[in-house]
Amino acid sequence: MTAIDDRTEAEAAARAALSPERADYPPIGAYGLVGDGRSCALVGRDGSIDWLCWPDFHSPSLFAALLDRRRGGRFRVGPVAPARRIVRRYLPGTAVLETVFTTDDGVVRLLDFMAIRENVALEPLRELVRIVEATEGAPEVAAIFAPRPDYAGASAAIGDRSGVALSCVTGEGAAHLVTDFPLAPGEVGARTGRLRLQAGERRAFSLTFSGDDPGVLAPVEEADATLARTCAYWRGWSGRCAYRGRHREAVVRAAITLELLTFAPSGALLAAATAGLPEAIGGALNWDYRYCWLRDAALVLRAFSDLGYQEEATRFIDWLLHTTRLSAPALKPVYDVYGRLDLGERTLDHLEGYRGSRPVRVGNAARGQVQLDVYGTVVMAAFDFVERGGTLDTDACSYLAGFAEVVCRQWREPDDGIWEVRGPRRRHTHSALMCWTALDRLIALADRGVLAIDRERAAATRAEIRNAIETQAFDPDMQAYSGLMDAPALDASLLVMARTHFHAPREPRLSRTHERLRRELGAGPLMRRYDARFDSPAQDEATFCICAFWEIEYLARRGEAARAERQFEAMLGHANDLGLFAEETDAATGEARGNFPQAFVHAGLVNAALWIERARATGAEREGR
Repeated sequence: MTAIDDRTEAEAAARAALSPERADYPPIGAYGLVGDGRSCALVGRDGSIDWLCWPDFHSPSLFAALLDRRRGGRFRVGPVAPARRIVRRYLPGTAVLETVFTTDDGVVRLLDFMAIRENVALEPLRELVRIVEATEGAPEVAAIFAPRPDYAGASAAIGDRSGVALSCVTGEGAAHLVTDFPLAPGEVGARTGRLRLQAGERRAFSLTFSGDDPGVLAPVEEADATLARTCAYWRGWSGRCAYRGRHREAVVRAAITLELLTFAPSGALLAAATAGLPEAIGGALNWDYRYCWLRDAALVLRAFSDLGYQEEATRFIDWLLHTTRLSAPALKPVYDVYGRLDLGERTLDHLEGYRGSRPVRVGNAARGQVQLDVYGTVVMAAFDFVERGGTLDTDACSYLAGFAEVVCRQWREPDDGIWEVRGPRRRHTHSALMCWTALDRLIALADRGVLAIDRERAAATRAEIRNAIETQAFDPDMQAYSGLMDAPALDASLLVMARTHFHAPREPRLSRTHERLRRELGAGPLMRRYDARFDSPAQDEATFCICAFWEIEYLARRGEAARAERQFEAMLGHANDLGLFAEETDAATGEARGNFPQAFVHAGLVNAALWIERARATGAEREGR
């Protein structure tokens, strides 16, 4: 996906409305993502890496200009002269980001990627490679390397390792920069340089990290070979994508993004690449999403499986079932990539936050919440895994069967719900729906002989939940299902009701609920997550992209393929120029909000695209499983 940077005027106007010291923050959607399955980096349109955490996704940052332009630290490579035009894309089928700057003195091409190596010994485990070249004219290029370890809270001293590499010690190891680009001490804790390149001339940067592993440096002479290996890996991976529909480019990009957010050693999937990006500019809802939410489970597993990535789906279900055993019989909403629950939330008060959005939080206190819907998402993921030919071992079956007892005992209790509202617990319809789903799928697995449960009790409780939803959650005045079991309120998460098979897509009550949600929460193809009766939305809260893709999938399941496809294509217009989505989109400005890019949204995009193809092929949803 390629796009010309035609947003300059709109971005300048938006920045002009901010106070001077906060006006130089790029839009959240201005970033591209590169990664290697262990960590990732965000690259701005100006060639600045403003977010990188090493050694792992959830480690403290080395660069965090994303959250504080002055203190956070960055690594920029780009032209000195102002760019008249910027065009970005990923090299086809890869996670290699290309940025082309056109200036008055020439054209500069910048390639950014994290090296992928398979079965190669004595190579750095983590390597960020940057290759800059002049393709026309004789442009002058500038570079600034300004690491700020530990979220800019530690010393930023840069050491020179005998003229071979520049090194910066962090709390978990050291980062080493090798380059043939001349760099000299500049501002405190930074190395800077300028160089005029002639057409065809190129320079390379290799930034590696060593912790407990050997500190291996990567010669820049090998950058082109590393680029070739990395491109070959990604093209092989994306070539396995089974989707052949009209929107293959968007689907492949979403799949690559999901893979970039997957922690390769365990198969865990992060909710997003970042921490602290605001749901509302200047607001306090600035969470750390570098962890794994169980609510994503069923959506992600279906996305990987139905795209033909069965190995990735298997790794994910293995992580899911192994991890959740650690807290059994209770499930927590969120775990880290190793399955740990100690995600201690704290604020980084020395950072000003994105455009002044404070506090900046790392860690996440959501682990202390109660979300009953996670039983349904975990069981649904396991059921879908079996449906697609996967097998569960005896321990996994026994463990899953234990959920039946938990759900039968707890489904009536109030919880914090899928939206993790911080306040008094309430009885959420979505949570009840997913408890119904857990029992429904467990009964199905029992009927197939996969596992053993007290079927009679499970069936009775399933019927009791259905009756409660129909009598307590459907509001006659709204003519819609409420998001709360004890009060009227609209909640877009109920759009998944058809996916759970609680109701057929055209069931009258569900149809009327959709109509009401569209009318009151919709904004073009976008949709807010709930109304003020559900919870007081944060001031200036934007629309949630996952809600839009839930609606598209629902329309496709109804057989409304043309309408679903129109909304799908309109939603693609809310991605950034690289096809990436944040958690939210401001309906008025189109600006991305919240952590970026978000896995849940990209999994929703994949599932919506798959259902559109099914609807186009069949003309209507085929009922049954």
